[in-house]
Amino acid sequence: QVQLVESGGGLVQAGDSLRLSCAASRNSFSRYYMGWFCQAPGKEREFVAAINSNSGSTRYADSVKGRFTISRDNAKNMAYLQMNSLKPEDTAVYYCAADLSWRDVITGQDINYWGPGTQVTVSS
Repeated sequence: QVQLVESGGGLVQAGDSLRLSCAASRNSFSRYYMGWFCQAPGKEREFVAAINSNSGSTRYADSVKGRFTISRDNAKNMAYLQMNSLKPEDTAVYYCAADLSWRDVITGQDINYWGPGTQVTVSS
């Protein structure tokens, strides 16, 4: 039973940075793989990034490699997405996700827990 709440979204200009946060309820947070997904208007939800339980392994979508960094702080029950060099095409609602299956997190399939999302809008 994991409850997730995202924060940190907003309206920025192209080239700016944002740091999204995902606060998780205290329910063995360190046991879960964490992921970030995005969904633009009229589009399907897409994978952005994932991180394993102890921050030893990460995975990124090709579109964000070199620009975004996923991290977590298990002591604070938090996951983060540092977003640099933002582009208008990054505009979307961003969701954090938690699952005990690595494959689920990197594919978005059968995710156990989703946050409600936070809006990121990048103007050109």
